[in-house]
Parts: sequence; C-alpha cells; structure tokens
Amino acid sequence: MFLGLSICRGFQTEKDSLRSLTVSTMIHSLFLINSSGDIFLEKHWKSVVSRSVCDYFFEAQERATEAENVPPVIPTPHHYLLSVYRHKIFFVAVIQTEVPPLFVIEFLHRVVDTFQDYFGVCSEPVIKDNVVVVYEVLEEMLDNGFPLATESNILKELIKPPTILRTVVNTITGSTNVGDQLPTGQLSVVPWRRTGVKYTNNEAYFDVIEEIDAIIDKSGSTITAEIQGVIDACVKLTGMPDLTLSFMNPRLLDDVSFHPCVRFKRWESERILSFIPPDGNFRLLSYHVSAQNLVAIPVYVKHNISFRDSSSLGRFEITVGPKQTMGKTIEGVTVTSQMPRGVLNMSLTPSQGTHTFDPVTKMLSWDVGKINPQKLPSLKGTMSLQAGASKPDENPTINLQFKIQQLAISGLKVNRLDMYGEKYKPFKGIKYMTKAGKFQVRT
Repeated sequence: MFLGLSICRGFQTEKDSLRSLTVSTMIHSLFLINSSGDIFLEKHWKSVVSRSVCDYFFEAQERATEAENVPPVIPTPHHYLLSVYRHKIFFVAVIQTEVPPLFVIEFLHRVVDTFQDYFGVCSEPVIKDNVVVVYEVLEEMLDNGFPLATESNILKELIKPPTILRTVVNTITGSTNVGDQLPTGQLSVVPWRRTGVKYTNNEAYFDVIEEIDAIIDKSGSTITAEIQGVIDACVKLTGMPDLTLSFMNPRLLDDVSFHPCVRFKRWESERILSFIPPDGNFRLLSYHVSAQNLVAIPVYVKHNISFRDSSSLGRFEITVGPKQTMGKTIEGVTVTSQMPRGVLNMSLTPSQGTHTFDPVTKMLSWDVGKINPQKLPSLKGTMSLQAGASKPDENPTINLQFKIQQLAISGLKVNRLDMYGEKYKPFKGIKYMTKAGKFQVRT
C-alpha cells in the first residue's frame, strides 16, 4: 500500500529525507489552489499532467469539513496527489509512482518556506505578482522532477530575490533574476552556507516558540494536551562560525526534527546541538511533547451556559483566568464559540474587551486582550432562543487563542550558546513564546 511506504518514526534529519527523496521520487507537476478551489498556478517538470487530475482533490475537499481535514494523500487511477495547506493555499504535487509520502510533503513545506523567505509573505497575490521569479525558483528546486537545490542561501545566489530596482531594470533591459555564476555553497561541504560572509555587527538570535493543543472537559480536567515547538534562528555572523547550543533539560526533546546543519551523532551522544549555521533566518529544529504530565495548561475557563426547554431565554457566562504561567502575562486572548442554531441573538456585557455575535453564522467572538489576574475578564448575559425549539443536544464548545511572552510552557530552557572557529564576540539572544494552537474547552 502507498501509505505503508511512509518513513518510520524516529530521529531523521531533513537532509536525510531530501537525499532519499532525490533517489526515489519524481514529481511530475505542482498545482497551487486557493481556498475557493481555483488553480492559479501550475508547474510541470517531467511531463504535462492535465488539470483534470485535480478533480479528485476537489472531491476530497468537498467531503472535508475544513481545509485542514483534506487528506494529504489522495490516490487516483493513474497518479497520487500529495498536498499541504498553508497560508490559505493548497500545494498539490502529482506523483506517478509509489513513494514515501512524507518525503514529498517535506519538500512541499520547503517550497512554501522558500516563497516566504523570498517574498516576505506567501499569498496568492504575492505569488501572482512575482510569477516569473516563482517559476525560476521552482525550476532550480527541481531538476526534471528530482529535488536539486532546496537551501535558501544557494537559491538566492542562483535566483536573486526581487526588489523594486531589480524589477525596473529587468523590465527595461529584458534581463532576469538568474545569477551569473555557480553558488559557492553548491560545491561546499556545507551547502547551506555561502562562503565569504561578512557583517559589521555579528549577532545570533534564537526564538523558542511553543504551540499548545488541548481539549479540556466541562469539569476543567485535561482530556488531551500536546505541544508543538520550534526553535527559529536569525544568524548573521562573519566567516564560518561553529556553534554549540545546550539546554538545561534536553530530555524534554524526545521527538525532534533537525535542520541538515545539525550534527546528529553529537546530539545522540551528548544532547548538545552542534552546527555550522546557515546565513540568515532558518528553523534549527522542531519538536513534539505529548506526555500529558509535561504539558502545563496556562489558562482556565469558568463557564455557566444553560438552556431551558420552557423558556425563550438562556444564560451565558464565562470567565477566563491564568493558570501555571510562572507569573507571565497572558495577552492577545480571543474567545470564539459556535452557538447552536436555535440561538437567535445574544445580549452580553464584557468586563473588558469587545464582543460580536453573528445571527447568521451563530458565531460568538470576544476579543479579550490582556488578562489582569487582579480583575479577571468575564462575559455575561442572556441568549434569545427560537420559540418552541427544543433544548440543544449539546452545549457549545469554547475555543481560545492567546500568547505568553518569555515562557516555554514545556519548561525547555537554553543553557548556553558558544561559538568556535572565529575570534570576535557576537551579540547573542534567546526569546521564548507560548501560544495557543487548537485549544478547546467543552461546556
């Protein structure tokens, strides 16, 4: 079976994945589809595949309740469709032979990251405005359907990122963004870093960002909780520095994916990240924490939502408060809830922030802002119910979004960052942030 060929779980770097991909995989075509179902860009390498192959994708899209629920692998009589959904765009690759699907999905994510690195944002209007550069980049990333250059530093030497001045010059002279010479990193033992890098200010900054997904039952107990974490880096250092990054509690990282620059054997033996960094912005690693005893829930919701069979009014009351935040402030809090169809309108009073209720979609939204532990925010009021309608089978669920600066909710902490191979002293900085992913409270 196709899915049976997916790579087994474990420690495997992206470099290993893409190396295996070059050996075994041939991507015939790539289609970019917006959330309305329109194909706004297509690229073919080995052979031209008709757009009609996307009909199978559209059928799966109709069956899915949300865009994120579209199956990542869709078999058709003559092809396989593999897709990722990011920035409200589906990136759909067409494959004719059985391959490990995670390799192709990893490559599609690399395409999205490259577009974001080149253009600042990855969106349909931006891709359309830079369509020539997009095709040039895709042509370099795949050679006859096989991955070739996937590192941002190499690509930027091959294809210059667009600027207003360069666009004007190209329009007048008819030239392109293609570079004049082979990238220095292409022939290097560290292809992710170009040679001869020089900076006046040498600096290395790392962001530890954790996203918590959780489902909380009506009594406040945790049904499920897990953390998806990443360490993003911005490294602007002269020469060829060799960095080591150590953690206070590295055993938390038991399910990890590394950037190809990381020396995996040293991580296995010493639990230290040793690497020659790419120049600029890159993702050093991503990790997953699923042990519930390690996942602290940073917020709680007190709720009293009631419907009565004999009354046209219902009661709605919720209060949001901090929990296990190490004294850090919770900010950017928003609360949304899909109300039952029998709710005609809502008359609510927030203690802080603003709220809206759409009588058509039945969506309640409350923009709370920052939580003050001394005065917890609350939203109270009544619901107008449809006359004669029966009591809803289930109470609505509450979805939360929030962020907490300078806190990694897993407890992960960087111990120290050291540099070897260069004599100067760089500026170094570490930032932490926790934010909500799919955070749901059942009432």
